[in-house]
Amino acid sequence: MHHACRHPAHFFLKLAFVVSWLNQYGGAERVLEAAHALYPDAPVYTSIYDPNAMPREYRAWDIRVSFMNRLPFVHRRHQLYLPLYRYAFESFDLSAYDVILSITSAFAHGVRRAPHARHICYCLTPARFLWQYDEYVQNEAVNGTVRKFLPAMVSRLRAWDKRAASHVDEFIAISREVQQRIVACYGRDACIIYPPVDVSAFHIAPPTEIGDYFLIVSRLMPYKRIDLAIEAFNQTGLPLWIAGDGRDRARLEALAKSNIKFLGRVSDDERLRLMARCKAFVFPGQEDFGITPLEANAAGRPVIAYGGGGALDTIIEGKNGVLFHSATANALADCLKNFDASDFDSQQLRAHAEQFDTRVFQTALKQKILALA
Repeated sequence: MHHACRHPAHFFLKLAFVVSWLNQYGGAERVLEAAHALYPDAPVYTSIYDPNAMPREYRAWDIRVSFMNRLPFVHRRHQLYLPLYRYAFESFDLSAYDVILSITSAFAHGVRRAPHARHICYCLTPARFLWQYDEYVQNEAVNGTVRKFLPAMVSRLRAWDKRAASHVDEFIAISREVQQRIVACYGRDACIIYPPVDVSAFHIAPPTEIGDYFLIVSRLMPYKRIDLAIEAFNQTGLPLWIAGDGRDRARLEALAKSNIKFLGRVSDDERLRLMARCKAFVFPGQEDFGITPLEANAAGRPVIAYGGGGALDTIIEGKNGVLFHSATANALADCLKNFDASDFDSQQLRAHAEQFDTRVFQTALKQKILALA
């Protein structure tokens, strides 16, 4: 850090990370890892932390948990404790820090900072269960009893969430979709820094090794819209391989014809191999950003994606993939019929992914922190 700084105040910049929770591994944690690599000595404050659910290297980090981490079954049933999260984050004493960087999809931006400090919020999304409540409850299969009590609690939490947002000095969004949501929910502007893609982890396969299968790599959850892809591939008869697991798997397997293969959870190496050798990567759902399509590009493969959410920031029609604009099986089936993988050059696809590389993310984030400090 020191060699990048021009004036001495930055030598003593004390920074703390704040994240919503550390009990499952996904995109938010990959963002944290890339940011943490810039400031490896900075503490990470979080509501709950389950070391067994996280990569081993986290055990060497300075992770500081709230009182919630001692509650019974909290790592498995953390939804039960929804009303407590705000108190968990308000209870942290962050008075020693000059910069607070929260990386959050809920609650973590509610920490209190010292008057001299600056709070930057890297917002993955304003909390879905507060601001897109109906959609969230439907997707998460919330049971009847809980559903009765939720609306009153949600409206109180929403008011708190908006107040908490007003104390953030600067918002950063992960995509235009999230940037618009921050304006709608919090009435705040945000710049965009795209999440990091580890381009160097992926390799391009020789042309002779490219298979004829289309590929999905995803958790099997209802909102991922894998059912839509299955219907489209049922129609076209083209081979589709689906890597990943989740609570929607049985329903999806029941929908699928014999040209669709479920691979279950795959190792990292197998995932890299599958991506580099697929005809194209299929991304049928709407995500706030969506890292996997860019990983496929890093492996030199084109993408067929639904034209909504983060895909509108990352997929350029004809350059690194194609978009279907109506969330229907027919629209995807039409797209598949007209798709020709030889329209795309693997080196150009990888060059596109490079714009979203981890180093690009880190440079932008560091500039933002130093400018505010």
